[in-house]
Amino acid sequence: MQKLSLGIDTSCYTTSVACTDQWSIVFTEGTMLSVAFGDRGLRQSDGVFLHLKQLSPLIVKALDEVGRDRIGCVAVSASPTSEKDSYMPVFLPGLKQAETLAAALGVPLVKTDHQSGHIRAALLGHEELLERERFFAVHISGGTTDLLLVEPHRDAPYRIERIGRSTDLHAGQFVDRVGVALKLPFPAGKHLEALALGSECRDVKLASAVHGTDCSFSGAETQAQRMIGTVPDAEIAFGVYDCLSRTLAKMFRHAVEAYGELPFLMCGGVASSLFLRALLKERCPYAIRFGLTELSRDNAVGVALIGAERSGL
Repeated sequence: MQKLSLGIDTSCYTTSVACTDQWSIVFTEGTMLSVAFGDRGLRQSDGVFLHLKQLSPLIVKALDEVGRDRIGCVAVSASPTSEKDSYMPVFLPGLKQAETLAAALGVPLVKTDHQSGHIRAALLGHEELLERERFFAVHISGGTTDLLLVEPHRDAPYRIERIGRSTDLHAGQFVDRVGVALKLPFPAGKHLEALALGSECRDVKLASAVHGTDCSFSGAETQAQRMIGTVPDAEIAFGVYDCLSRTLAKMFRHAVEAYGELPFLMCGGVASSLFLRALLKERCPYAIRFGLTELSRDNAVGVALIGAERSGL
């Protein structure tokens, strides 16, 4: 009987559990954290409380569906990234539940980080990148806008070097702040994307600020906010995604100039946007690989896959 890795991820806005071997998903489920309409996020203390409420039922459901005797290890995202001193309180409920569960089942505990989990989930179907010496990964979400140089290892933590970032707002914050200002629910991504797709006019050009492999979105967000009420909502929405794609395309070009032409792997919630993917393909001549749409958003699949690899299941 093939043993499985049970992965746990408690990010800022999703409680997730998954069971996998090294190649395939056997179980995956997540529950969004509830954010009041009009709000642009949650306090960390509220996130911790909601994860504590939501995580146990997901773990019980996973164990019931796959069988306790099939769990060969427990893996968990213990921090936001692999960088030293990376920490957010929302990851504590997952870590403590994982420690207890691994001890109760008598199986190894594998600790990883949320960003590595995103990268590994996006690699599902693109495992040939694991055989490369290195590749670029782009993690764009509400809490991260990172351009990364990744050296993959199947039996050890990936070596991840951040070579570019946003110096102010993250890509997801840019989307959410404009979306909430347009009276869309939070998180606003899918709603703002639907608006953008309905825009008949595509003349709005928001400022794209790039300095080497770093970027900035605060100026573009201010510009978009000032347009509300004078420019149709759909045109503003298009302007946001157009700005994101132009900004990323410039960062990619500078990365290639500095490090050579390597494949790009897109991950994170903002990367789930099919519209953004289409715009990037139009603007970038480089090899870009996208994770499955459903695995670009927060989930525990990548965490579970890392657990399976490191524990040799």
